[in-house]
Amino acid sequence: MESRLLHEDGQRTFVLIFETGDELMDRLDRFAAQEGLSAAQFTAIGAFCDVTLGYFDWERKEYIERRFAEQVEVASLAGDVALGPDGAPAIHVHCVLGRRDCSALAGHLLKATIRPTLELVLTESPVHLRKRHDRQSGLALVDLGASGP
Repeated sequence: MESRLLHEDGQRTFVLIFETGDELMDRLDRFAAQEGLSAAQFTAIGAFCDVTLGYFDWERKEYIERRFAEQVEVASLAGDVALGPDGAPAIHVHCVLGRRDCSALAGHLLKATIRPTLELVLTESPVHLRKRHDRQSGLALVDLGASGP
């Protein structure tokens, strides 16, 4: 993965270019920690050759995982970065993926291997977003009351 700072004026905008074989979530986690991201949003397009999506099962309070070991187009990928309950950057990503027959897969992105590339634009906010453990869902959700400069 290569990255470049495109703009800095109270907020920073980066472009990240991933290459064949890169594991998206691992590389994105490392980038967020390296840059000290505490509030950011991003979008991307590209392709994966192996992806694991999740669907949150409300009754079980856990993600149901499905792996797709096939070439798919990233039709839409959107996510955010906030500080998790442990104080480290927490990344949340959803995506819509196109299959060979033009049907679509969608869900919470858990793992993805890039092939041949993924182009991601990330904009950091000048404030912090903090997540807190939500008892009802069991998830770490953004808490606006705990977020701020």
